[in-house]
Amino acid sequence: MSESVFVSVLIPAKNEAQNLPSLLNEIRTALAGEQYEVLVVDDGSTDDTLRVLQQIKASGFEPLRILHHAVSLGQSTSIWHAARAARGEWLATLDGDGQNDPADLPGMLALVRNTGQVNDRNPGQPVTLVAGHRVNRRDTASKRWASRFANALRSRMLKDATPDTGCGLKLIQRAAFLQLPYFDHMHRFIPALIQRHHGRMIVHPVHHRHRQAGVSNYGNLDRALVGILDLFGVWWLVRRTRLNAQPEEMTG
Repeated sequence: MSESVFVSVLIPAKNEAQNLPSLLNEIRTALAGEQYEVLVVDDGSTDDTLRVLQQIKASGFEPLRILHHAVSLGQSTSIWHAARAARGEWLATLDGDGQNDPADLPGMLALVRNTGQVNDRNPGQPVTLVAGHRVNRRDTASKRWASRFANALRSRMLKDATPDTGCGLKLIQRAAFLQLPYFDHMHRFIPALIQRHHGRMIVHPVHHRHRQAGVSNYGNLDRALVGILDLFGVWWLVRRTRLNAQPEEMTG
Protein backbone atom coordinates (compact mmCIF):
# COMPACT_ATOMS: atom_id res chain seq x y z
CA MET A 1 0.00 0.00 0.00
CA SER A 2 1.24 3.49 -0.83
CA GLU A 3 2.49 5.57 2.08
CA SER A 4 0.34 8.45 0.80
CA VAL A 5 -3.03 8.15 2.55
CA PHE A 6 -5.84 10.64 1.96
CA VAL A 7 -8.44 9.23 4.36
CA SER A 8 -8.12 7.01 7.42
CA VAL A 9 -11.30 5.18 8.39
CA LEU A 10 -11.55 4.77 12.19
CA ILE A 11 -13.81 2.09 13.64
CA PRO A 12 -14.21 1.48 17.39
CA ALA A 13 -15.42 -2.10 17.81
CA LYS A 14 -16.46 -3.97 20.93
CA ASN A 15 -17.85 -7.49 20.39
CA GLU A 16 -18.60 -6.91 16.70
CA ALA A 17 -17.14 -10.12 15.24
CA GLN A 18 -20.32 -10.84 13.29
CA ASN A 19 -20.63 -7.36 11.78
CA LEU A 20 -17.06 -6.44 10.86
CA PRO A 21 -16.48 -8.74 7.83
CA SER A 22 -19.37 -7.30 5.84
CA LEU A 23 -18.63 -3.74 7.02
CA LEU A 24 -14.99 -3.94 5.96
CA ASN A 25 -15.98 -5.41 2.60
CA GLU A 26 -18.37 -2.48 2.07
CA ILE A 27 -15.60 -0.02 2.90
CA ARG A 28 -13.32 -1.72 0.38
CA THR A 29 -16.02 -1.30 -2.28
CA ALA A 30 -16.92 2.29 -1.36
CA LEU A 31 -13.31 3.50 -1.33
CA ALA A 32 -12.05 1.66 -4.40
CA GLY A 33 -9.66 4.03 -6.15
CA GLU A 34 -8.97 6.05 -2.98
CA GLN A 35 -5.72 6.17 -1.06
CA TYR A 36 -7.05 4.96 2.27
CA GLU A 37 -6.44 2.87 5.36
CA VAL A 38 -8.80 1.35 7.91
CA LEU A 39 -7.96 1.33 11.62
CA VAL A 40 -10.21 -0.92 13.68
CA VAL A 41 -9.83 -0.66 17.45
CA ASP A 42 -10.74 -3.89 19.22
CA ASP A 43 -11.98 -2.25 22.41
CA GLY A 44 -11.58 -5.05 24.94
CA SER A 45 -13.87 -7.46 23.10
CA THR A 46 -14.79 -10.74 24.76
CA ASP A 47 -15.93 -12.40 21.53
CA ASP A 48 -13.89 -13.31 18.41
CA THR A 49 -13.47 -9.72 17.18
CA LEU A 50 -9.66 -9.77 17.33
CA ARG A 51 -9.37 -13.19 15.68
CA VAL A 52 -11.77 -12.17 12.90
CA LEU A 53 -9.80 -8.99 12.24
CA GLN A 54 -6.53 -10.92 12.10
CA GLN A 55 -8.08 -13.37 9.62
CA ILE A 56 -9.28 -10.52 7.39
CA LYS A 57 -5.83 -8.93 7.51
CA ALA A 58 -4.17 -12.25 6.66
CA SER A 59 -6.55 -12.79 3.75
CA GLY A 60 -4.98 -9.84 1.94
CA PHE A 61 -6.86 -6.75 3.07
CA GLU A 62 -3.73 -4.61 3.07
CA PRO A 63 -5.30 -1.27 4.15
CA LEU A 64 -6.47 -2.82 7.46
CA ARG A 65 -4.60 -1.89 10.65
CA ILE A 66 -5.63 -3.45 13.97
CA LEU A 67 -5.35 -1.72 17.33
CA HIS A 68 -6.20 -3.62 20.51
CA HIS A 69 -7.31 -2.55 23.98
CA ALA A 70 -6.83 -5.31 26.56
CA VAL A 71 -9.82 -3.83 28.44
CA SER A 72 -12.63 -1.67 27.12
CA LEU A 73 -11.73 2.03 27.24
CA GLY A 74 -14.79 3.35 25.43
CA GLN A 75 -15.67 4.80 22.05
CA SER A 76 -13.99 8.19 22.46
CA THR A 77 -10.68 6.74 23.63
CA SER A 78 -10.74 4.23 20.78
CA ILE A 79 -11.27 6.99 18.23
CA TRP A 80 -8.59 9.15 19.85
CA HIS A 81 -5.99 6.36 19.80
CA ALA A 82 -6.82 5.54 16.19
CA ALA A 83 -6.59 9.20 15.17
CA ARG A 84 -3.15 9.48 16.74
CA ALA A 85 -1.97 6.41 14.83
CA ALA A 86 -3.64 7.37 11.53
CA ARG A 87 -1.66 8.52 8.50
CA GLY A 88 -4.47 10.14 6.53
CA GLU A 89 -5.12 13.83 6.00
CA TRP A 90 -8.78 13.13 6.81
CA LEU A 91 -10.41 10.89 9.41
CA ALA A 92 -13.68 9.11 8.68
CA THR A 93 -15.37 7.66 11.77
CA LEU A 94 -17.87 4.80 11.57
CA ASP A 95 -19.55 2.67 14.20
CA GLY A 96 -18.52 -0.99 14.25
CA ASP A 97 -22.10 -2.29 14.28
CA GLY A 98 -22.69 -1.70 10.57
CA GLN A 99 -25.52 0.80 11.04
CA ASN A 100 -23.51 3.50 9.25
CA ASP A 101 -23.36 3.00 5.48
CA PRO A 102 -19.85 3.22 3.95
CA ALA A 103 -21.50 4.10 0.63
CA ASP A 104 -21.96 7.61 2.06
CA LEU A 105 -18.19 8.16 2.27
CA PRO A 106 -17.52 9.12 -1.37
CA GLY A 107 -20.11 11.91 -1.21
CA MET A 108 -18.60 13.25 2.00
CA LEU A 109 -15.10 13.16 0.51
CA ALA A 110 -16.38 15.05 -2.52
CA LEU A 111 -17.55 17.85 -0.21
CA VAL A 112 -14.08 18.44 1.23
CA ARG A 113 -12.50 18.28 -2.22
CA ASN A 114 -14.96 20.76 -3.74
CA THR A 115 -15.29 23.29 -0.95
CA GLY A 116 -15.88 26.22 -3.28
CA GLN A 117 -18.95 24.53 -4.78
CA VAL A 118 -20.72 24.11 -1.45
CA ASN A 119 -23.61 26.54 -1.11
CA ASP A 120 -23.48 27.79 2.46
CA ARG A 121 -22.66 30.90 4.47
CA ASN A 122 -18.86 30.54 4.25
CA PRO A 123 -18.10 29.58 0.64
CA GLY A 124 -14.44 30.57 0.82
CA GLN A 125 -13.45 28.86 4.07
CA PRO A 126 -12.06 25.30 3.85
CA VAL A 127 -14.20 22.54 5.36
CA THR A 128 -12.96 21.07 8.64
CA LEU A 129 -15.82 18.68 9.47
CA VAL A 130 -18.57 16.93 7.53
CA ALA A 131 -21.06 15.74 10.14
CA GLY A 132 -23.46 12.97 9.18
CA HIS A 133 -27.18 13.42 9.84
CA ARG A 134 -29.21 10.20 10.06
CA VAL A 135 -32.41 11.28 8.33
CA ASN A 136 -34.11 7.90 8.79
CA ARG A 137 -33.13 6.42 12.17
CA ARG A 138 -33.26 2.62 12.51
CA ASP A 139 -32.89 2.40 16.30
CA THR A 140 -35.21 1.29 19.07
CA ALA A 141 -37.82 3.73 20.35
CA SER A 142 -35.97 4.18 23.66
CA LYS A 143 -32.70 4.96 21.89
CA ARG A 144 -34.40 7.47 19.57
CA TRP A 145 -36.04 9.16 22.58
CA ALA A 146 -32.74 9.41 24.42
CA SER A 147 -31.10 10.84 21.31
CA ARG A 148 -33.81 13.46 20.81
CA PHE A 149 -33.55 14.52 24.45
CA ALA A 150 -29.76 14.75 24.33
CA ASN A 151 -29.75 16.60 20.99
CA ALA A 152 -32.32 19.14 22.17
CA LEU A 153 -30.45 19.86 25.41
CA ARG A 154 -27.08 20.02 23.69
CA SER A 155 -28.37 22.28 20.91
CA ARG A 156 -29.89 24.70 23.42
CA MET A 157 -26.70 24.94 25.49
CA LEU A 158 -23.97 24.78 22.84
CA LYS A 159 -25.77 26.28 19.83
CA ASP A 160 -23.68 24.03 17.58
CA ALA A 161 -26.19 23.95 14.68
CA THR A 162 -25.97 20.16 14.55
CA PRO A 163 -29.18 18.12 14.27
CA ASP A 164 -27.53 14.75 15.01
CA THR A 165 -24.24 14.98 16.88
CA GLY A 166 -24.57 11.32 17.90
CA CYS A 167 -24.20 10.08 14.32
CA GLY A 168 -21.07 7.94 14.18
CA LEU A 169 -20.38 8.82 10.55
CA LYS A 170 -18.18 11.92 10.36
CA LEU A 171 -15.32 13.17 8.21
CA ILE A 172 -12.82 15.30 10.13
CA GLN A 173 -9.56 16.93 9.16
CA ARG A 174 -6.97 15.03 11.20
CA ALA A 175 -4.92 18.10 12.13
CA ALA A 176 -8.06 19.78 13.48
CA PHE A 177 -9.11 16.70 15.45
CA LEU A 178 -5.74 16.42 17.16
CA GLN A 179 -6.12 19.99 18.45
CA LEU A 180 -9.29 19.08 20.36
CA PRO A 181 -9.20 18.45 24.11
CA TYR A 182 -9.43 14.76 24.97
CA PHE A 183 -11.96 13.48 27.52
CA ASP A 184 -14.20 10.44 27.78
CA HIS A 185 -17.30 10.82 25.57
CA MET A 186 -15.68 13.63 23.58
CA HIS A 187 -16.90 12.03 20.33
CA ARG A 188 -20.43 13.20 21.20
CA PHE A 189 -19.30 16.83 21.05
CA ILE A 190 -16.99 16.91 18.03
CA PRO A 191 -19.12 19.50 16.12
CA ALA A 192 -19.14 21.91 19.07
CA LEU A 193 -15.43 21.39 19.73
CA ILE A 194 -14.52 21.91 16.06
CA GLN A 195 -16.56 25.12 16.00
CA ARG A 196 -14.85 26.19 19.24
CA HIS A 197 -11.66 26.29 17.16
CA HIS A 198 -13.53 28.18 14.41
CA GLY A 199 -13.53 25.25 12.03
CA ARG A 200 -16.11 25.12 9.24
CA MET A 201 -18.72 22.36 9.46
CA ILE A 202 -21.11 20.97 6.84
CA VAL A 203 -24.05 18.76 7.84
CA HIS A 204 -24.61 15.97 5.32
CA PRO A 205 -27.61 13.56 5.23
CA VAL A 206 -26.56 9.92 5.48
CA HIS A 207 -28.21 6.52 5.52
CA HIS A 208 -28.85 4.57 8.71
CA ARG A 209 -29.43 0.82 8.90
CA HIS A 210 -30.65 -1.80 11.33
CA ARG A 211 -28.01 -3.64 13.35
CA GLN A 212 -27.57 -7.04 11.72
CA ALA A 213 -26.12 -8.97 14.67
CA GLY A 214 -25.17 -8.57 18.32
CA VAL A 215 -26.32 -5.93 20.78
CA SER A 216 -25.47 -2.26 21.26
CA ASN A 217 -22.30 -1.66 23.27
CA TYR A 218 -22.17 2.13 23.05
CA GLY A 219 -24.75 4.90 23.25
CA ASN A 220 -27.31 3.41 25.62
CA LEU A 221 -29.70 5.56 27.64
CA ASP A 222 -27.56 5.42 30.77
CA ARG A 223 -24.57 6.75 28.81
CA ALA A 224 -26.73 9.54 27.39
CA LEU A 225 -27.72 10.63 30.89
CA VAL A 226 -24.14 10.50 32.13
CA GLY A 227 -23.28 12.66 29.11
CA ILE A 228 -25.20 15.57 30.64
CA LEU A 229 -22.25 16.15 32.97
CA ASP A 230 -19.94 16.22 29.93
CA LEU A 231 -22.32 18.68 28.28
CA PHE A 232 -21.82 21.19 31.07
CA GLY A 233 -18.06 20.69 30.79
CA VAL A 234 -18.10 21.41 27.04
CA TRP A 235 -20.36 24.43 27.64
CA TRP A 236 -17.74 25.74 30.07
CA LEU A 237 -14.93 25.11 27.55
CA VAL A 238 -16.76 26.96 24.79
CA ARG A 239 -17.49 29.95 26.99
CA ARG A 240 -13.87 30.15 28.16
CA THR A 241 -12.26 29.88 24.73
CA ARG A 242 -10.28 32.80 23.30
CA LEU A 243 -9.14 31.32 19.99
CA ASN A 244 -10.80 33.80 17.64
CA ALA A 245 -7.56 35.65 16.87
CA GLN A 246 -3.91 34.78 16.33
CA PRO A 247 -0.96 36.85 17.54
CA GLU A 248 0.92 38.88 14.95
CA GLU A 249 4.69 38.63 15.04
CA MET A 250 6.16 42.10 14.94
CA THR A 251 9.50 43.04 13.45
CA GLY A 252 11.86 45.80 14.47
